[in-house]
Amino acid sequence: MADKNHKYLAAHKEITSVARLSIYSNIFLLLMKLIVGVFMGSISVLSEALHSGIDLLAAIIANYSVRKAGQPADAEHKFGHGKFENVSGTVEALLIFIAAIIILFKAGEKITTGGEVDLIGAGLVIMGISAVVNFIVSRKIMNIAKKAESIALEADACHLTTDVYTSIGVFIGLVLIKLTGNPIFDPILAVLVALLIIKASYNLTKRSISGLMDVKLSDKEEELIKSVIADHYSQYAGFHNLRTRMSGAERFVDLHLVVPRNQPVVDAHEFCNHLEKDIKEKIPNLSILIHIEPCREECEICRKLDVCTVPDKMNN
Repeated sequence: MADKNHKYLAAHKEITSVARLSIYSNIFLLLMKLIVGVFMGSISVLSEALHSGIDLLAAIIANYSVRKAGQPADAEHKFGHGKFENVSGTVEALLIFIAAIIILFKAGEKITTGGEVDLIGAGLVIMGISAVVNFIVSRKIMNIAKKAESIALEADACHLTTDVYTSIGVFIGLVLIKLTGNPIFDPILAVLVALLIIKASYNLTKRSISGLMDVKLSDKEEELIKSVIADHYSQYAGFHNLRTRMSGAERFVDLHLVVPRNQPVVDAHEFCNHLEKDIKEKIPNLSILIHIEPCREECEICRKLDVCTVPDKMNN
């Protein structure tokens, strides 16, 4: 138990560490883009500043949610706090969508009214820095998110990855302005930035809401659970009503296990504990509830050995 707690604390420390890294990097990029964008008069650079501002707010939300989701179950949250991450992802998606709408509005204004873009060299430098910083930070966060199966961190990493693409797009737009002298590329690139942000918002909303709706585990994971149970077929008569669901990074499974009707309760209980242990070794962050039922009709094996070996009775 002590070893398990030590691993949990180490993993949680790593998660909160990368969540804070996202906050610090976004603060830096927000200030740089905002200052340079104002002096340039560039709507595309300012839209990137707004994008980083939303990313900063999202990173703060993600930092809170991963800390909250990591708390153990309590009297009011019997199944833990995993869904804080799904709620966080939904809020982040809404913030990204709002940012995209604002960018589209500002870009439309600039297309209508026109305007020059100055200090293009400064814009190229900050966009290049932004792309490099966000690429490095997003890869680090995504690696931890995949390992910890944190949807909040994964959402944060996706935001930053989107920022990499949009920064590159703005960089290309500024190059075109410098080469052609035509500032129309500035609002056009801002529109493309907004469309990429809307796409990221849609994907994140879909992923987050599925967790709130108690979506089942993947087919691969469910088949893995069934295969582990099947490996013990000589010790039970069948199983049915297998149900699974996700809550943040936590997985929940319940099923009905049919055992020989004359098997002592203590033996059935010990077998369930053994079965749970084997399944948890295959799938992390898993909670299992097994309901025991007696075999309705004693089969030949039950009568002879008190153990049923009839795998064809299994139902899923």
